[in-house]
Amino acid sequence: MARTRHIALLIETSRAYGRGLLRGVTRYLHEHPHWSIYVEPRGLDDPAPRWLKNWKGDGILARINNRAMADAVMRTGIPVVDLRGALEDLGLPFIGIDNEVVSRMAADHLMDRGLRTFAFVGAPRKYNRFIDLRSDCFAHRIRTAGFPCEVYQHPVHKKRGVSWDEEQDNLTHWLKSLPKPLGLMACHDEWGQQVLDACRRAELAVPDQVAVVGVDNDLLLCGLSDPPLTSVDVNAEQIGHDAAAMLDRMMGGQAPPKEPIYIRPRGVVTRRSTDILAIGDRLTADAVRFIREHFHEGITVEDMIHAVPLSRSVLERRFKRWLGRSPKSEIIRLQVERACTLLVETNLPLATVAQLSGFRHAKYLSEVFRKRTGHTPSQYRKQFQRQQ
Repeated sequence: MARTRHIALLIETSRAYGRGLLRGVTRYLHEHPHWSIYVEPRGLDDPAPRWLKNWKGDGILARINNRAMADAVMRTGIPVVDLRGALEDLGLPFIGIDNEVVSRMAADHLMDRGLRTFAFVGAPRKYNRFIDLRSDCFAHRIRTAGFPCEVYQHPVHKKRGVSWDEEQDNLTHWLKSLPKPLGLMACHDEWGQQVLDACRRAELAVPDQVAVVGVDNDLLLCGLSDPPLTSVDVNAEQIGHDAAAMLDRMMGGQAPPKEPIYIRPRGVVTRRSTDILAIGDRLTADAVRFIREHFHEGITVEDMIHAVPLSRSVLERRFKRWLGRSPKSEIIRLQVERACTLLVETNLPLATVAQLSGFRHAKYLSEVFRKRTGHTPSQYRKQFQRQQ
């Protein structure tokens, strides 16, 4: 019979991301019931609990946000996995979000809506290296596509005498100064909600004038926002699950990984804050809308020509101008996107995935899928599917 291992979870319960990590740990606990968990409500900046100093446990999963917490955790001398990565010199194994993919997903989501002017709302430089990475990757993706991208550094620590309303006024004035329509990525959902508030103050229509996407898919914040906030689901539950598995291996005597591990986000969860087609040509917009409504039915470019009064050559030129790709590429892009979702979120057989995505045959889906993603469908499912 396996010995019960005692694990401390120093993970904030005050934020959606931390609670997502804890759900992942819980899933691992159900799969491996030889763990006894020490956990208590806490915030990200809370100090290490007093009981940790004399605690005789086996392992720790922690969101280490400062040097004092790091010292307290490392003094225990037991295996530790860091899920914050705020301090790079600790020498602890780290697992977290693939922020490059997060930014790419957000940028592509906004560009796919036909937007041509973009902005990012983040923190002052060097406050958080992962927010810096999101900002840099988003701006690079946008500028590489040939479009402008402005960056706003939202204050993190309130200046003496500066109220929340004054900070919102600064954000409001900045938003009003930018060309419209605008596609904006906020570094996380909390500031995405504040951007939407600033848009109301500026009387800017969302999403028609400003389309906003956040990060974390915090269901409470996204739902409280007006309109509801589109957000990138960073797959926190999978990160928590994999962190628990890593700690289990370390407690069993395996060496920790030498390099950080970054988990791919699940994708963009679309809500009304980005429900827009900012295409300055009505017939092209009608054609794009036709694709988005019918791509899963296996439509062709010929079907589009029957639905929209444009010749194939004119349709090709207008798609290149407004979307940067052909009508056929847009159909296939959406079909592959749907297939990715079905492969990750269901256990449906490949033939059914193909049918529901708009492909006539599983073989054709496999050929197209590999060209587009670099993986076969089965490889993609194995790599990215959330374990049940």
